[in-house]
Amino acid sequence: MIRFHPTLRFHFLVAALVLAFDRATKWLIAKDIAPHDSIKVIGGFFYITHVENRGAAFSLFANSPSQWKMAMLVVFSIVALVVVLTLLWRNTHTMATTGLGLALILGGALGNLWDRLLTGRVVDFLLFYIGSYAWPAFNVADSAIVIGAGLLVIEVFFAKSTTAEKSA
Repeated sequence: MIRFHPTLRFHFLVAALVLAFDRATKWLIAKDIAPHDSIKVIGGFFYITHVENRGAAFSLFANSPSQWKMAMLVVFSIVALVVVLTLLWRNTHTMATTGLGLALILGGALGNLWDRLLTGRVVDFLLFYIGSYAWPAFNVADSAIVIGAGLLVIEVFFAKSTTAEKSA
């Protein structure tokens, strides 16, 4: 039996919670809101909407006629998952920002991959406006991926500045 370090178990728990919350919110949206319908939360700023994205982030490649589009998105997601799992495994013994960031990315990537494999599209539902500009709709998985990536960037910048200060 494989024994996981407690920190790794925590990271897997975070990823599982992200996946569960993502699945639950997408299910609720798909069940209760018809595609392309919206619920105004804060008029002119925030809406809950039901968008089905057949492309990548921000609907990139959504209108691509390529028969390989879905396969490439799935392969890219699987490669990203392998990289994230490898990095998490290597950071098993540290409870750092890096591990949390990777766990968030893992949970988010699993959530969107789940959608792509089962339905060929990802349910997006968070829609924000700033003036007349609409940010592309996104979901919990996308949010976790962006927050996780942000944590990794912060870790890189602060780790470099701390290392530079110690060597000076």
